[in-house]
Amino acid sequence: METWIRNIGLFMTRYGSILADIREKTPLIHHITNYVTVNDCANITLCIGASPVMAHAEGEVEEMVAIASALVLNIGTLDSQQIHRMFIAAKAAEKRGIPIILDPVGAGATTFRTKTAQRMIQELSISILKGNAGEIGTLAGKEAHVRGVDSGGVAGDPIDITSGLAARLGCTVVMSGATDIISDGSRIFLCENGHPYLGQISGTGCMAASVIGSCAAVTSDFLCASVVGAAAFGIAGERAAIDAPGPGSCKYRLFDCMAALTPDDIDQDARVRQMEFV
Repeated sequence: METWIRNIGLFMTRYGSILADIREKTPLIHHITNYVTVNDCANITLCIGASPVMAHAEGEVEEMVAIASALVLNIGTLDSQQIHRMFIAAKAAEKRGIPIILDPVGAGATTFRTKTAQRMIQELSISILKGNAGEIGTLAGKEAHVRGVDSGGVAGDPIDITSGLAARLGCTVVMSGATDIISDGSRIFLCENGHPYLGQISGTGCMAASVIGSCAAVTSDFLCASVVGAAAFGIAGERAAIDAPGPGSCKYRLFDCMAALTPDDIDQDARVRQMEFV
């Protein structure tokens, strides 16, 4: 049975308070990410109210983690040196107890990407794993289709795949799509905010991971952080698309809409459902 949780006061107030906390605390979000979308990720992090840093040099990643509140790892343009640096940063993050958000971009497209992502989820304490259907399906061991860094779909029930992988890994898993599926293995939420233009813009998945990472920096409930991040990004996308003649215009309006987003906007406009099984 599906139960709408929208407008339930206590839970929705908690949604908005996460955005308020980001704006008040301005947490530092350390990214080791891909060079295609690095500037967009930095800007969306600023727009939600956090502070981005894109440090990847081996000589400084540990020091940067030492002053950061979250670590976002993105394998979109990976190479062997970058992987080594990601592991150094992640081990430092584990020691500090700050959340690690992994975006396994393109997992399933090549053996190198797939094995790298598999190694990361096996050897690192990932707090939030965020990917599209093909990437999450691949890491769950299901038949999935990935074209480059784009999802081609997954065989099986995506809700079962997401919740099952979350339970196995002991972390929160976000399967992004027209409806985002978010689970920690025992709780499952569906977020329906967003706009088709977001699927026509390079880097929106990477930006969503930065937004989720910003939310995770101010709460220990990573499931809630993921729901708020997905909803905030989706609401900003919906507003950016209003009167936008195409995806290019939507992209630039996206930053303005994220910066203008308020806690009340999230409380009122988040379209989130909780799945209950009886």
